Amino acid sequence: MARFSIRASPTRWRWVLWALLAVGFILVSFHRVTTAVLAEDLSRAFDTTGAELGLLHASFFYIYAGLQLPAGILVDRVGSRRVASAGLLIMSLGVFGFALAPTYAISFASRALLGLGGSVLYTATLRFLANWYRPDEFATMTGWTVAAAGMGGVLATTPLALAIDAADWRTVLLAIGVFGVGIAVLTFFVVRDRPRDAGFTPLSGVEPSTSTVDFSTVVENTKTVLHERETWLLGTMLFLVLGTNFSFLGLWGVPYIANLYDVSVQTASLFVFAGNVGFLLGSPIMGTLSDRLGYRTELIVFSCTLFTLAYAVLLVTVTPPLLVAGGLLFVALFVMGGTVIAFTVIKERHEAEASATATGAINSLGYFGAAVLPALMGYALDAFWTGEMLAGARVYTAAGYRVAFAIATVSGVVALVCAYALHRRESALDAASTATVEPTD
Repeated sequence: MARFSIRASPTRWRWVLWALLAVGFILVSFHRVTTAVLAEDLSRAFDTTGAELGLLHASFFYIYAGLQLPAGILVDRVGSRRVASAGLLIMSLGVFGFALAPTYAISFASRALLGLGGSVLYTATLRFLANWYRPDEFATMTGWTVAAAGMGGVLATTPLALAIDAADWRTVLLAIGVFGVGIAVLTFFVVRDRPRDAGFTPLSGVEPSTSTVDFSTVVENTKTVLHERETWLLGTMLFLVLGTNFSFLGLWGVPYIANLYDVSVQTASLFVFAGNVGFLLGSPIMGTLSDRLGYRTELIVFSCTLFTLAYAVLLVTVTPPLLVAGGLLFVALFVMGGTVIAFTVIKERHEAEASATATGAINSLGYFGAAVLPALMGYALDAFWTGEMLAGARVYTAAGYRVAFAIATVSGVVALVCAYALHRRESALDAASTATVEPTD
């Protein structure tokens, strides 16, 4: 009787390799939103204003966003394994710097280094998926990959708050940095870019790609991607949706609940935890629905609609019952799983050799939103600050949070317009393609 071996089958082994890359992406997602729970500690440690805290949070995203397109080009040229492992090592160096930072300037630079290392993990993982999974599996696996981001966000809420209670925040981050180094080493020695590199024959239905792409092809692919209107519609939509959600769930969500509902940081983190669970669940559910039903832009429009409504309710009420506020944050994060179908849409518009370049382009635009909106909301909160302090941290008013929710709601409206315009263009393209197919006798 033959022994069962995961390593013997590429369709089983690919799950192991994907899981290793997903753990790396969990670390990226964890670090980019730790500032929500750490907000008061950082405010005390570096004596920051709301705008300065917003900039510190966003320093991760300045580098992260700017490098998404170059990261995609690099992954297309070099491959997922080497790029992902190098990124994890660089990110771990940023973790060590941030944990040991004696000043605001060093913490800002270290968090930017975190963004530098983390910037390559998502596009590297999507390129891996394009090489190991069929097109009709891609949206599902993208959903599971983004769910890893949700898991990172979950770990950065209540679990992080409890760990900081047991030890100080610097010690906790140092330990996580050591873990990141270990994952980087495993990624380099275990992950393989393509089935052929792991000793398997090409998988049925998976479009083969070369191990590297020549520079002239990369240049042409980049020009094509950046000249398409769909790239900018998808990128703008992600700029607004990702930027808003990462502002609230990554930075201002915990202070909002702690300040306006007069609860502890640990209690507030539970509600942000619920929002991140929504992200964790929404991505695989929406991705699977998209693959099984064949809907792409329809689900994106639906998701943008619910996203806008969730923040509109918070704008009108500001302090609804706490369970309702938690539920609205859950909805906003759940439907973000629908908007990331954008990566499947852009991938399906291009050949496999340009997949990482295309996804990197819209991911770059998405995370520029996460770089811009936290500081913008921080300025709004500072404008309405009354001077009240609690345990060395600023306490912001309901009026300030109302302005922040107004920014979120307007962002949702514009994102919905982009999503609908994309849907109309894709529907027109599908209709034109159908009309050119002549019936056979």
